[in-house]
Amino acid sequence: METALKKSEFSWEEYFSDKKKGGHRFSTEEFLVKEAKEKLFHLSGGKTLLDFGCGAGELLIYYAPNYEKVVGADFSKSMLFEAEKRVMQHKYGNVDLVLADDRTVWGGLNQKYDRITATAVVQYFTPEQLENFIQNASIYLSESGKIVFFDIIDPKLYSLWKIGWFSPNFISWNIFIRACMDCVKRISAFLKNQPCDIIGNSYSPHIIEEIARRNGFQTEYVKSMYYEYRYHVILSKIV
Repeated sequence: METALKKSEFSWEEYFSDKKKGGHRFSTEEFLVKEAKEKLFHLSGGKTLLDFGCGAGELLIYYAPNYEKVVGADFSKSMLFEAEKRVMQHKYGNVDLVLADDRTVWGGLNQKYDRITATAVVQYFTPEQLENFIQNASIYLSESGKIVFFDIIDPKLYSLWKIGWFSPNFISWNIFIRACMDCVKRISAFLKNQPCDIIGNSYSPHIIEEIARRNGFQTEYVKSMYYEYRYHVILSKIV
């Protein structure tokens, strides 16, 4: 029997086991088209693409026409089922979908990729997992290939976003109310054995850069166009 001192371990795999939509700000096709165009600009070419954490394929279906080969990977069966429906609806013959996590995805690959990308995925990695992902990705990256992490949470900007700083109707005295609500959420998460913030982990750019440089990559940072508290990082091999 579980007690307050002994609880079942929280699992992101379990959390996403029945989810059918990605965490995009809006789920309209109009918005997803805009978001995909932004990300395609930063992916900047290539012929083959590995989209890790592709989720329900909301962005993948807009990537596909721009690449000869696309592989979408995710550990959520329910998400991949939705992605498969989207791929079939568009009749894409250049897309493969793989059920895998950050440890198992590499064993199912049989070629190198010009671009390896992950959108709003880094937040679910520990620093060790992130470094392992970069190390494994480098093995399956083409000579001039790039790793592109989209929508990483910036801890400073996220703190401001949570208190409504970016809202056009921001009122300073609301900070106290929001801070109290945040404390209540943290206590509730602790009692439920969940992360303090279900959105996952945040990473300062310097942490990403340290990990990247240890593994032979240089970094380029870009502010996210549609999420005030997120940024993108483009990793290319140091030559």
